[in-house]
Amino acid sequence: MEKPKPGPGEVLLKVAGAGACHSDVAVFREFTEEFGPAQLKPSFILGHENSGWVEELGEGVAGIEIGAAYLVYGPIGCGHCAACSRGQDTYCENAATMPYLASGLGRDGGMAEYLAVPARNLVPLGDADPVAAAPLSDAGLTPYHAIKRALPVLAGGGKYALVIGLGGLGQLGVQILKALTGATVIATDNKEDAMRRAEEAGAVTVPGGPDQATAIRELTGGRGVDAVFDFVGVAPTIKLAMDSVALKGRVTVVGIAGGVYDWNFYGVPYEADLSSTYWGTIEELHEVVALYREGKITPEVEIFALDDALEAYRKLEAGELSARAVVAPHGK
Repeated sequence: MEKPKPGPGEVLLKVAGAGACHSDVAVFREFTEEFGPAQLKPSFILGHENSGWVEELGEGVAGIEIGAAYLVYGPIGCGHCAACSRGQDTYCENAATMPYLASGLGRDGGMAEYLAVPARNLVPLGDADPVAAAPLSDAGLTPYHAIKRALPVLAGGGKYALVIGLGGLGQLGVQILKALTGATVIATDNKEDAMRRAEEAGAVTVPGGPDQATAIRELTGGRGVDAVFDFVGVAPTIKLAMDSVALKGRVTVVGIAGGVYDWNFYGVPYEADLSSTYWGTIEELHEVVALYREGKITPEVEIFALDDALEAYRKLEAGELSARAVVAPHGK
């Protein structure tokens, strides 16, 4: 492709890494002319988990060093509504009228050699490895935002957190919970290898099965967990979350598989919150990068060349990856 030119207020990055995400699969498999956000109609380059080295500055950009490594905050809102002023472009009040949602979601993303992004969306990486850092812009930020929202119910001793689904987001979710809280982290997945890696990060694991919720509650002395993070989002995992949560606990459905839950007053613990969430703020991405640079969170990645990007997506869709696929156009 032709090398992009950064517009006013933009920066051109030489792409270090671009993470392949299940959301991308939804874009090219599920979204059609009739279904899905209007901004995601073809054609554009995928890749919303991006990092890179500054190659060129657009008009009006100052204070950014050529050659420095940055992580890219993907969401791009209008920049002037209340949500955008908080750095929460994900909830832009004018999203419906925006021509795109994010880098790689309606606007050309990082599955290319070069990427133009707004200068305000850059988070400095310093001397940290930018290739391995790429997934942090979603697979790190999304669980971080969900966990920060739940910190009030995890404050204090004797608290429990449950992570359902141990893919890229779930594994980082375990690490973030261990870094931010003193809670006992319980994790569950159908893959033994995924649970083993969660155990290495400090989690107590529970295998799948008909007595899964009972086993989780037994670990808490029968009380239930204070915060549940469902990184899958199908009906059975949402039910497991609600069956495992404690009185006044919080369940956050992060996975976007579209599962439904049949709520009724007597079927759930009193004052148990059930919430969704979406991505996070650029301020929180700065905090995620701080954890990464301090060695408190480490994404597991499998590196692919740009010519092998389609193979990365094939393996992702087939469930053949044990780590986050990262396309590195210029090599590792």
